[in-house]
Amino acid sequence: MARNPAKLVDRVLDRIGQHMAGKLNRPSSGYRPYTPSDFQTLCATLRPGDVLLIEGRERVSNAIKYVTQSTWSHAALYVGDALPQPRGGERPRLIEVNLGEGCIAAPLSKYASYNTRICRPVGLSAEDCARVTGFMLGKLGLKYDLRNIFDLLRYFFPTPPVPVRWRRKLLAFGAGDPTRAICSSLIAQAFQAVRYPILPDVRETVDEGDVRAARREVYHIRHHSLFTPRDFDLSPYFEVVKPRLKQGFDPHKLEWGEPVAG
Repeated sequence: MARNPAKLVDRVLDRIGQHMAGKLNRPSSGYRPYTPSDFQTLCATLRPGDVLLIEGRERVSNAIKYVTQSTWSHAALYVGDALPQPRGGERPRLIEVNLGEGCIAAPLSKYASYNTRICRPVGLSAEDCARVTGFMLGKLGLKYDLRNIFDLLRYFFPTPPVPVRWRRKLLAFGAGDPTRAICSSLIAQAFQAVRYPILPDVRETVDEGDVRAARREVYHIRHHSLFTPRDFDLSPYFEVVKPRLKQGFDPHKLEWGEPVAG
């Protein structure tokens, strides 16, 4: 019986993709968080619908940070208690898209020792937040297509000699599926589902029917594949939440050590 050539090629490409994903997900040497992690305060501050940005320590993270010119290489959505707690394990409270894994749920402790940032949408109702988290919950199990070899190969060249203004386009190279390139694309889709802005394309128009020719701004949704983790940090519509400040901070209670004599 003759074999199907297309299926054979798919299997070969899938094996190559698995091998490459394993290499790209290996930790980089020498990573150290800039500041000590306050994990308990982070847990107490997060709310469903928050975007958690992470400074990754894997090889692929270095490439993403270079291409996007940002500290943040990964993004996950906090869903609170929406998922059940496994027997004898920690409840998964994050939904993320990972290279080689696809869309998965993960516990917060996974990033206990990482540099993180909370980006919080403002003005959304509880129902809106539930729709955002529900969108991500509905994507659990979505597979990462390892046949998209171009999306993997480009990360072996973490410092391509291209101008800064062109680097974002590197992330759209290949098949264009948001789960194949970068985690933030799927989160962007979740917020677009409730018409919440991230970095919309704002165009100024003139109302021809108004004698005063009034100008107004019209918001246009950017394609989700163009969003990167840093866009949630840069967005004027997401509040950057500092856990230690949110839980109450009094600088007068700090205990300072004596300066070391020179």
